[in-house]
Order: sequence, then structure tokens, then C-alpha cells
Amino acid sequence: MGSILFLLIILASTGWYLRTHMYPNYHGKKIPIDAKKKAILKNKVDFYQRLRGNDRRNFEYRIMRFLSGCKITGVSTEVTEEDRVLVAASAIIPVFGFEEWDYSNLNEVLLYPDTFNPNFETKGKDRNISGMVGWGFMNGTMTLSKPSLHLGFSNKTSKQNVGIHEFVHLIDKMDGATDGVPDVLIRNPQSIPWLKMMREEIRKIMENDSDINPYGATNQAEFYSVASEYFFKRPRLFKRKHPQLYKAMTDIFKQDPAEPEKENTQTTA
Repeated sequence: MGSILFLLIILASTGWYLRTHMYPNYHGKKIPIDAKKKAILKNKVDFYQRLRGNDRRNFEYRIMRFLSGCKITGVSTEVTEEDRVLVAASAIIPVFGFEEWDYSNLNEVLLYPDTFNPNFETKGKDRNISGMVGWGFMNGTMTLSKPSLHLGFSNKTSKQNVGIHEFVHLIDKMDGATDGVPDVLIRNPQSIPWLKMMREEIRKIMENDSDINPYGATNQAEFYSVASEYFFKRPRLFKRKHPQLYKAMTDIFKQDPAEPEKENTQTTA
């Protein structure tokens, strides 16, 4: 009897922790979206355009919840309403299958006027970074190139979206290791086949036998983020070219973005 009571206490404590730490806004009210933000979503975000009914309304609420809890700051650049909505869309798209998700490891997103180098300089040579998740003294901060953020949504034929890429890194980082296996999404039975699949796809990229961005062959973490960009940006093409990988990622993200007429099934993590 005592062991059962102890187990119930542990389960209750775990539920409380998740709702107050991983999901700090769990009890927050739903904030209606305003007309300007809604217009930006309609005009700029394909993922939103593919949603129907309650899913679309829920995406709007999730956008507002993110914006109410995350600071977005421009560094030598102005932050517009469109910037804010595109950052929020980048954040919500990969976790839309998890109803009560909040980024407990993010406090602020910094927008830079251009690509930058490892010293965050936007002038001079070696400015090939368009996004970065902070570590050390920058922990809790994400840095994005403003032009790259917009390009990820405006270029409809590309398979790249730096905002989604960096937020997937942030998800991956939540278990303490950025390794392409986000423990907060992938359950133990999934991890071994997912690792095998990643390694096989990385091998194909290195042998020029894949249409996945070659940057995905850098390591498992980059493969996970690069494949996720493709999965959400061009889901039907991704499903046709990589059916097994697509199926694995629908299981991980609890979403099927290639099926726009169906409302996504959402769960708690």
C-alpha cells in the first residue's frame, strides 16, 4: 500500500513539474489573435495555410502564447510585426503536435540585420551563420539573421527554413545533449531505429545519393534539423522522396503535414 501511495505521489509531482516548468503557461488564458498578425500568417506561412478548422485557430492561440512569453529584440535592426509572427511561427510549427508545449529553455530571440560570423559580426569575412542557439553566457538566447528568417518563408520552392532549423536544435537541446535524438519527443523504443535511419541517410548524403541539404551530413544534430526543415517546408515532396524517413518523423513530431485536409492529432508530451 505504501509503495502504491509513493508511486502516486511521484506521478502527481511529475505532472506538476511538467506543467509548471516545461509548460509554464499551461493555465494561461487563450489570447485571440489580431487581424494584422492573422493576415501575416495567411500571406506568409504555408504551414498555417494548410491547416483547417480547430487546428488553424489553435495555431493562432499558440502564436500569441509564444509572443507573450518570449522577448524578440533587434540588434541594429528594427523588429516589425512580421518579424515577430515569423519567429513565433518557426517556434510553433515543429511542436504543434504537442498541445501544451512551451520553450522553457528560451528567454529571448535576437534578430541581426544580416548573416554573421562566430563573433556575431555582420560585416567583414566569414559571415556564413544565419542562425544559432546560444550556449554558456548566451544560454536561453537564439540568434537569427532577419533576412534569412524571411527567406525561409518567402522562398516556396526551397527546402530550407532557418527559423524551424534553430527551433528544432532548441528542442534537441532540452535533454542536455544536442545529438539529433531529442529525448523530450523520442521515446526509448524509437531511438535505436531513428539513429540507424539518420546514419543511413547521412551516408547517402555523403555519397551524393540524396536531395537532402548536404549540411545535414555534418553530424546527427544538423541532420535532424535539416531534415525537419524539409519535412515541414515541402512535406509532400519529402514524403515521396523519403517515405520511411517521413513516417519516422510523423511519429516523432506527432504531425502529418503532407495531409492538409486532416486536422493534426495533438497530444501532450
